[in-house]
Order: sequence, then structure tokens, then C-alpha cells
Amino acid sequence: MHEPSAASPFADEDDGLPVPRRYFAAAAIWLAITMAVLDGAIANIALPTIAGQLGAPPAVAVWVINAYQLAITVLLLPLAAMGDRIGHAKVYLPALGLFIIGSLACALSHSLDMLIAARVVQGMGAAGIMSMNAALVRATYPSAMLGRGMGYNAMVLSASAAAGPTIASLILSVASWPWLFAINVPFGIAAILIGRRYLPQAPGHGRKPDFVAAALSAGMLGGIIYGGESLAREGATSGLVLLVLGVVLGIVLVRREWRRPAPLVPIDLLRIPIFGLSIATSITSFSAQMLAFVTMPFLLQKVLGYSVVASGLLMTPWPLAVGCVAPFAGRLADRYSAGLLGGIGLGLFASGLLSLALLGQHPSVFDIVWRMALCGAGFGLFQSPNNRAMIGAAPRERSGAAGGMLATARLLGQTIGAAAVAYGFHAFGLGSSATLLGGAAAAAALAACISLLRTRVPSPATRRAAAIMDPP
Repeated sequence: MHEPSAASPFADEDDGLPVPRRYFAAAAIWLAITMAVLDGAIANIALPTIAGQLGAPPAVAVWVINAYQLAITVLLLPLAAMGDRIGHAKVYLPALGLFIIGSLACALSHSLDMLIAARVVQGMGAAGIMSMNAALVRATYPSAMLGRGMGYNAMVLSASAAAGPTIASLILSVASWPWLFAINVPFGIAAILIGRRYLPQAPGHGRKPDFVAAALSAGMLGGIIYGGESLAREGATSGLVLLVLGVVLGIVLVRREWRRPAPLVPIDLLRIPIFGLSIATSITSFSAQMLAFVTMPFLLQKVLGYSVVASGLLMTPWPLAVGCVAPFAGRLADRYSAGLLGGIGLGLFASGLLSLALLGQHPSVFDIVWRMALCGAGFGLFQSPNNRAMIGAAPRERSGAAGGMLATARLLGQTIGAAAVAYGFHAFGLGSSATLLGGAAAAAALAACISLLRTRVPSPATRRAAAIMDPP
């Protein structure tokens, strides 16, 4: 498929940006999402170093991670709705500026309290970046190339996740931990300068903001995600209270938003069969992925006896395979059903996870590497088509809400997977690693079945064409 030129019908912002503006817009999007993803991975690796230098106990230092994640969680859907209201770039660029300010504050922090507060600011900026990411990709690429754009985006995400531990190790080998955050500043400024000139500037729908819905959404997601993690990790009563509170707030929010034309929680989009099934596939598959991601380091280090460095290297084939397959899968998604591609990819993913569960007591390096690569290849074949199906199923004016829901589904799935591992280790110890990987394989197989259901549902474009040919 040849790219449309600036003189083609796709040259206006209604259906993508012309070349070369498209390339610069994509560069701004990729720079920002790379920083947001890298920051989470880098902070995870560097946490012991940060805690040691600031004299903080691990139980308190973990809030360097939690503060960032919690800020993202509670703001994803409200910022997605704001993007649809005032324009996606008008949320994205200020959020990028806030992320830079938060990064600089992190680098200048001299106490744990100051660092945690700065991480909240960073998380607020990252929420704006993540919630607008898919909507801006949709506005940047023509409809006929949306799968390709999503594939490139998935490649950047995977490469960032894979590079995080290595970059953190390199920086810490030559500089102190504040440089982990200071490095964001020049790249962030470059992304803002490029984005201000080249990002699509479509206006929003202009409706009034719904602050009550935003507060209910923040309470719902914060309570469910943080409460569920606390309950699984510590078995604390406070975790159960937060979880129940989040569910109650969610019920109130859904009842309040049920009949609204553009609800903050995109109930209107969830009624679209392709979108709803794609969200269900995403939550289930990311649960399986996180189950494996959290379990494997313990299996490699505590059961099989590998070092921390060796474990990281042995897990690297997974995100690398995702990055290699995702662009190819994105191109296929422009021509073939996301349900079929996702079903095949998730079937491969389930096979890889099952093979890891059956690894045995004395596997060779090759035994581990090819299984990791199979998991990554299967996940990469699923991810780009699934994201394309979600974004493409939503009306263009609801792209921000669709992108926010995409990010929220990923976060919910990852939380479920991490909570399942925490509960399994708490209840049954490290000996449950193989069982947990088997559970991840079962979740991936379920996700494959959900994905294949989409092959029986007409796409939104097909339904619109049928409605035009055969009006009521």
C-alpha cells in the first residue's frame, strides 16, 4: 500500500496529516510516550538505590512508584473526556509540560516526601500523555493506514519497556539517581516544540465539563485499583474498604452516565459490539501478560537461581519480539479482521505461557529464550490490531474517550494480573510460580476466544454502509 501524498484526499486533518507533517507529528507522539513508559520502568529498577540514598524503608519508598501510578489511574478518563471537549492537542501539550516540570522537581528532590509529591505531578502529566496518545495517532494517520500507525506506536512502547532497565543501569553506573529524571527535560522540550507546530489541532465538541463525573471516576478507579492491590499484597482491611468503595462509586457513576450523549465513562462506546469485545480482550490479555511478567523474575531468580542481570536479559526477548511483530501486525490490521489476527496472536501467546509453565527444573538458556520470544510474538500480533479495532470503532469526535478507555483497560488488566500474583505468592509461596503461569495461559486462551467472537460481528464501517444501502 502506497502512502497518500499531500495532494491526495487524505491530505486534510479530517483523515490524517499530509507528508512530511505526519512524520514530525508522529515523532512528537513517540517522544512523549517513550518518556512516560521509560519513567515507570526506570523508577522500578532504581527504587532500591533511591531508597538507600534517601534513607527510606522499602515499605515507604514504594510510594515513589505508587504515587505515579495512582495519579495516572485517577486522571485517565477525566483527561480523555477533556480532550474530546477542548481538543486533544490542547490537553496533550500542557500535560507534556507538566511532565517536564514534574521530572525537574524529581531531579531536584532532597527528601522522600518531596520526591513523592513530584512523582504525583509527573503522573498527572503522564495521564494526559497516555489518554491522548491513541486519539492523536488516529488524527495523524489516514484511515487506511491506522493499523500501521498503531503498529508503530506499539513498537515504540515495547522498545521503551525493553530499554528501561538497561538505560537505568547505564545512568546509575555513571551518575546519581536524580539524572534518571533530569534526562526527561531536554527530550520533553523537544517534543513540545515539535508538537506545537506539527500535531493535529482539531477542535473539541465544546460541551461543559462534568466535574461530578470526573470525581466519581477518580474515586472509582483509584479505589478499585489501589484497593485491589493492597488487599492482594497485604490482606489489609483498608484495601477491602477501598475496593468496596470503588465498586460503589462505579455503580453510582454508571447509573448517572447511562443515558448521557457523551459520558465520561464511555458507556456509549461499550455498546458498540466491536469496541466492547476489544476492551474485554484487552483486559483479559493484559491480565495474562502481567501475571507472567511479575511471576517470571521470581521463578528465574528464586527457583532457577539466575542473577538479577541474567534474569533481565532472559526476559528481554519478550518485549523485543513484541516490537518486531507489532508494526507487521499493524499493516495486516489494515487488511484483515482484528478478531482473527488477535485470536491467532493470543493463541500463540497462550502456547508460550503454557510452555513456560512446563519449563522444568533445569532448563537451558535457549529453552527460556524461545518461550519468551513466542510469548512476545503472539502478544505483538494481537496488540496492534486490537488497538486499531478499538480506536476505529469509535466516532472520530469520541477518539479521546476511546483512547482513554484503551489505556484504562490496559491498566485494569495489569492490576488484576499483579494482584493475582500477589495473592498466589501470599497464599501458596514461590512454589506456585508454575501454577500462576498456567493461570496466565488460561487467561490468554480466554482472551483468544473473546477476540474470535469479533469475527462474527460486522465492523462499524460495514454497518454504516448497510444502513446507507438499506435505510429504515
